[in-house]
Amino acid sequence: MDTLLQDLRFSLRSLRRSPGFTMVAALCLALGIGVNATVYSIVDAILLRPLPFAEPERLVALTQVDVERGRNTESVAYANFVDWRERSRSFEQMAGFDNRSMTLGGGEEPERIVAGLVSWNLFATLGVQPALGRGFRADEDRPGAPGVIVLGDELWRRRYGADPSVVGHVVQVNGAPYTIVGVMPREFRFVNREEAWTPIGPVQHASPRTSRELGVVARLRPGVSLARARGELAAVARQLEAEHPAANRGWASHVRPFRDSIVSGDTDLVVWTMMGAVTFVLLIACANVANLQLSRGVSRAREIALRAALGAGRGRIARQLLTESIVLALLSAPMGVALAWWGMDLVASAVPQQDPIPTYLQWRLDGRVLLYAVVVSLLTGVLFGLAPALQASRRDLQRTLREAGARGAGGGRQRLRGALVVAEVALSLVLLVGASLFVRSFLNAQRVGGGFDTRPLMTIRFYMFGERYGTDGARARRVDDVVRRVEALPGVAAATASNQVPLGGGGDVVRVAVEGRPAPAGQEPTLFFSGVTAHWLRTLGVPLAAGRDFTDAEGRDSSGVAIVNRTMARQLWPGAGPAEVLGRRFRVLRDRSGQWITVVGIVPDIADDQKLPGVEPTPSAYVPYPYVSTRSTALIVRVRASGAGGAADPASVAPAVREALRASDPTLPVFDVMSMDEVRAISYWSYQLFSWTFGIFGGVALFLALIGVYGVISYGVSQRRREIGVRIALGARGRDVLRLVVGHGVGLALAGVGLGLLGALGVTRVLTSILYRVSPSDPLSFAGTALALIATAAAASYAPARRATRVDPMVALRED
Repeated sequence: MDTLLQDLRFSLRSLRRSPGFTMVAALCLALGIGVNATVYSIVDAILLRPLPFAEPERLVALTQVDVERGRNTESVAYANFVDWRERSRSFEQMAGFDNRSMTLGGGEEPERIVAGLVSWNLFATLGVQPALGRGFRADEDRPGAPGVIVLGDELWRRRYGADPSVVGHVVQVNGAPYTIVGVMPREFRFVNREEAWTPIGPVQHASPRTSRELGVVARLRPGVSLARARGELAAVARQLEAEHPAANRGWASHVRPFRDSIVSGDTDLVVWTMMGAVTFVLLIACANVANLQLSRGVSRAREIALRAALGAGRGRIARQLLTESIVLALLSAPMGVALAWWGMDLVASAVPQQDPIPTYLQWRLDGRVLLYAVVVSLLTGVLFGLAPALQASRRDLQRTLREAGARGAGGGRQRLRGALVVAEVALSLVLLVGASLFVRSFLNAQRVGGGFDTRPLMTIRFYMFGERYGTDGARARRVDDVVRRVEALPGVAAATASNQVPLGGGGDVVRVAVEGRPAPAGQEPTLFFSGVTAHWLRTLGVPLAAGRDFTDAEGRDSSGVAIVNRTMARQLWPGAGPAEVLGRRFRVLRDRSGQWITVVGIVPDIADDQKLPGVEPTPSAYVPYPYVSTRSTALIVRVRASGAGGAADPASVAPAVREALRASDPTLPVFDVMSMDEVRAISYWSYQLFSWTFGIFGGVALFLALIGVYGVISYGVSQRRREIGVRIALGARGRDVLRLVVGHGVGLALAGVGLGLLGALGVTRVLTSILYRVSPSDPLSFAGTALALIATAAAASYAPARRATRVDPMVALRED
């Protein structure tokens, strides 16, 4: 212990005597530790940290699989869920969940909230109990049961002032009385933005088996394996397929760990890719500091030799130098943690509130992250300190004392420094290529957009609640009145209403029968189905590829007409040209009226509910709004440009649109007021985040590589002063010396670029599924990055090279 304390005291004195070295080395290490701790916090939250539920390893997600298409729907029909729960024995609990927009009354004005529709035993399945009151009872999850609601902590505090006596009070939910029976703990949310929960049975009990909208979570019985549960549920699914072939033919069940259902394969890949990227950054930082240590070791050669002469063994010398490295790494850790804190805030701010990551997957700077930062600091100290310490301890005593004060650099030491720079450049190139691919993917997604110009568009949603809007006709009349009022406003070029916002969600997915093309039951085509009012195409600015738009009369009525996108025309009527598709008919299977819908127009593919643009376009049909009127409705407004050549400002008409809605019906809750540009940004935020993140990693790597090349070349010039002086004395010109020094730096960069290109070709192959319209071996990204690194190396070598050209040969030759 005395020896260790002695080493620590000496290490601190040694670092204090070299403030320039200490500051540069600490900055490099802090960058490496900071980005590592930032990304580890994300990896820990999403992939490693146990979910905040009781025995989370026993929680599983149950889904239905479309066997023919090989597609996991992530959702289950309510009737199938009920049968699964009654017939399976492998699960201790099984609960279903969905969500809906609801209007909460009982205060100064109605408030729109996102409420979870859950089976009565959801909280018990998760192992979480209300902080106040109770959860739901089985008799409250049945058709006709009195309305009950459990509040989330945030809603309870915001609307009811955290009043504990609110339990038992009756509030209005969608115009009906609901009794508050409980309040959930502060940290509880399930699954995303839900602010309250109500039983699902009264809402979903009559849903057809073809309507797959329910998420299902279950808890395995103790001792039951995942394989056993899968086998039993598969047998139950086969029974239901035999009993209800029209709805279940071709549909199988699937059981997987619950965490896997909330973390997709692409998310898993992106997170681990980010972890690999920051590991590269840390290795580059370690190589930089090791280079600095090697350079510093030359000036300390006499000190180390004297220690050996006085009896210090190789192990003792190596331990002292290694201790200095570890102390330096630990001193850098606080700066790294501060950078990590800032980095986590930056990443969190990039995630929009409208598309949040589940609260139980959010990252924070907790004990686990701090422990990781300390461990990484210790390992970093060993990693960058080991090679310099071993090399210094191996030096020949007599030769070192004889050469003390000489300028010889030592061939082996110089080669090691050069190898470290080559490694830095190679790792930097891999990082920069990845960053370039992500940035180009984001730019491609931005250029594609939703298939229309988003700049002059504003969106606003409103909710029609209560018995007065209980029929399709009542909702359609209100929407028609709202659209007419908005279109009459100054500055509004056109307006339309729909049950979905392009890029923003909504609409429905239905199975259809195609006239003249019968399909086996359960294997009918699936398409995206949306209701829109007249002037929809004019508002979005989408041109017709063939046919016509809806007439005003068709837009106000449940007319059997539809406008379809090119993908639907191609998939449902293969081989038919646009003119031949016009007049073709299909019908929605769940529509009991059996009404046939005639295609009157074809439009280009428009991004409907696709959050990531890499997904193939969905077959889509757009029908008059009254055909599928919904309580939650979106209004889309096209704004006129202001003046000659002026840009349209969607925000300028927002107050007037709100007033038009109030004039139509002052009780309508209004929410999600935003421009279509904001909607698009929310849709593509993940691409933007990935490109920013990898861009920062690449920038840090480039900065460290610049320092590394500069340090090696600068130190090499200082060690070769005598050689350079001789060259100048023998007639070498300034440009010859300049070419010699810069050529050395560029040569190191070329070696690193060669190795980096080979590494990048292998690494980027795994990114294929998360890139958009850019190849993982994109020549532009590879060539551009390689040239940038070579140019950086040349720039970093130029200053030392210029200094070398000013060497006075007489002074250099007189030096020891």
